[in-house]
Amino acid sequence: MSKKRLDYHSTDPKAIKGMLELEKYVAGSNLDHSLYELVKLRASQINGCAYCIDMHSKDARKAGETEQRLYALSAWRETSFYTERERAALAWTEALTLISENDVPDSLYTEVQKHFTEKDHLALTMAIVAINGWNRLAISFSVEPGSYNP
Repeated sequence: MSKKRLDYHSTDPKAIKGMLELEKYVAGSNLDHSLYELVKLRASQINGCAYCIDMHSKDARKAGETEQRLYALSAWRETSFYTERERAALAWTEALTLISENDVPDSLYTEVQKHFTEKDHLALTMAIVAINGWNRLAISFSVEPGSYNP
């Protein structure tokens, strides 16, 4: 672990204003808060963002998420702990987070559309865009894991 490099919140609040607007948009959507936390946690696992994994596992617990589902999240395909809607959201999260390594197939898009309205699908996508951005900020500026308190 390296020493924190820069506090992007205080260096220039204007720099993250757009990110905060994204969060505000998603928070005001119909996305279930627990699902939102699972999506943020799964993207953070893929990106290896220790700070965000810590943050979103704490926030997920606070939102009522079970330990069993949190522990199994990285292997969600292998369990029966998640609903079909959650599974579609997690698959969409993985596809968008790993977009440089794969395509986003029509079959996945169609599956997500079965479980989300167009507006909710957009909110889900914006949530994934936001968490990937936050992951990149936290990793590049070495935000200290464990320092987040909900």
